[in-house]
Amino acid sequence: MTASGNPVDYESRVRQSFGQQGAMRTLGAELTHMAPGAVDICLDWAAGLTQQHGFLHAGMVSTALDSACGYAGLTLMPAHAAVLTIEFKINLLAPAKGQRFRMEGRVIKPGRTITVAEGRAYAMDRGQEKLVATMGCTLMCVQNREGLSD
Repeated sequence: MTASGNPVDYESRVRQSFGQQGAMRTLGAELTHMAPGAVDICLDWAAGLTQQHGFLHAGMVSTALDSACGYAGLTLMPAHAAVLTIEFKINLLAPAKGQRFRMEGRVIKPGRTITVAEGRAYAMDRGQEKLVATMGCTLMCVQNREGLSD
């Protein structure tokens, strides 16, 4: 169900939209979990995504977390609506050091126009998972605007 109470095939629309994202393709990211109000995106370490010390660059972490939060919001939006991030804040808690990374997006407060989500980024390094970043994300449901749809 969406925030408006209407059933929507959220899984198909999220997968279709995700497949169109050049940014996620560039990161080598994949959808690994999806439920109403929740999306996980994973990606592997790659040299082209790092900063000078070999950690996943903060820009890559924030990009993937933003998408995880946005897609979590999209799972609850009406059919043919689009989602746009209107604000986010990221806390970088530790260097993003690992072989694989998991970005969780979770809706905290769905709304008809504005939705609030939270994100968590985890680095998987030698079998250990570590929280490396958190995000607060505000999303806007956009409908009937030319060039924007699911």
